[in-house]
Amino acid sequence: MLNDNWVENAHFDVEIVSDEELCSLAAGGSRRAEELLVARYHRMVRSCARPYFLAGGDNEDLLQEGMFGLIKAIREYDPHRDASFCTFAETCIRRRLYTVLKAANSAKHSPLNQSVPLNPSLFDASASFAQVDPEDVMIDREKAAALLEEVRKQLSVFEEKILGYYLDGLTCREISDILGKPPKSVDNAIQRIRRKTARQLGDISN
Repeated sequence: MLNDNWVENAHFDVEIVSDEELCSLAAGGSRRAEELLVARYHRMVRSCARPYFLAGGDNEDLLQEGMFGLIKAIREYDPHRDASFCTFAETCIRRRLYTVLKAANSAKHSPLNQSVPLNPSLFDASASFAQVDPEDVMIDREKAAALLEEVRKQLSVFEEKILGYYLDGLTCREISDILGKPPKSVDNAIQRIRRKTARQLGDISN
């Protein structure tokens, strides 16, 4: 059984501690345990938020809202329920993002009012965090499918590779290391993908 003194020790092996154990310690007031969970799940937050960023949202605002969802998951996780912390965390993150986007949509705030979940599997990327509840899709399925197909046709081979890694939550630096390309080239590719997505959103909205 872990105790708070042990987890506060900066020299222990983080990998051997389960999410559920850290949640229990965080519930007992351990800030160190909460910080470790935030670090462990930061990539999931990025992965959940980035499709909306590509469709026109503000990256930093969406990441912040996703982090609020993660903190909620850490503080409200019930180990007695039939769900892992990972599943619960993803649900809380996505619900937070959907709530914010729906509010923006209702208030007619642009550009968030056109946001749509982009399914990475349609770009031959990992779909590990791509399960989306149908009731939360911001535009109807036919328009979403058309958008994705048309955007994919406009991507270069390099951009398609970038998109896959980006939607998986990797940073520009991590992607550049994997592909052996300068970070600036990766960032430029992401901006091109955003512009192509925005143009396609404009086309299907008309």
